[in-house]
Amino acid sequence: MKFFLTLIAFSPLWLVAQVQSSSTNKEDSLISYTDKTSHKVLEAIIVEGDTIPIIILDEVLLVDKPTFTTDEARRRYYILRRKVIKVYPYAVIAGNKLDSLNLTLAKETSRRKKRRLIKAYQEFLEERFEDELRKLTHSEGQILSKLIYRETGMTSYDLISEYRSGFRAFAWNIVANFNKISLKTPYKPEEDEEDKLIEAILQRSFTNELLKERVPITEL
Repeated sequence: MKFFLTLIAFSPLWLVAQVQSSSTNKEDSLISYTDKTSHKVLEAIIVEGDTIPIIILDEVLLVDKPTFTTDEARRRYYILRRKVIKVYPYAVIAGNKLDSLNLTLAKETSRRKKRRLIKAYQEFLEERFEDELRKLTHSEGQILSKLIYRETGMTSYDLISEYRSGFRAFAWNIVANFNKISLKTPYKPEEDEEDKLIEAILQRSFTNELLKERVPITEL
């Protein structure tokens, strides 16, 4: 689980600003003041006669530290962690390339050129990842399929349907040789316990800089 905290820093107002209020009202109230360094108009609150500046700091992400009731639970967690860290970079590259493809397709009017673009996308992914993806275990393949959903908003099945003239080969290369993989399974960390654990692993990995979270591409 993660929480976003907005912090308020309290310090003597005379150290940082010049209060622009002559009010002597002792009741709690909100005032404005000018910061001596930045000359920006900020806010402060008067609490029982004391003037306290309000400073909004950056959001802080807190991720629950995993706890284990048994050694087996600990072992399973670290196995899952290793798999998530292993396959997430593939999902990032697939998501980035799909973003780029969709932005390019949106500007293209020729169906023939669109088919060529999709085919080029397929060939890039196959050339870059086919050999590596074939080595994944079925559980790694299922995790990758879920993470592709996380990065694209589409299941592997929907991607095959949407880009069947080009994306089909890549998607099947991910899953064709794996057993017990559902192409229609979405990624739902709010509902599914394993997905919740995967998301916690990702967030801790982002915080510890073991992985870099993908930022969707919105323009070329």
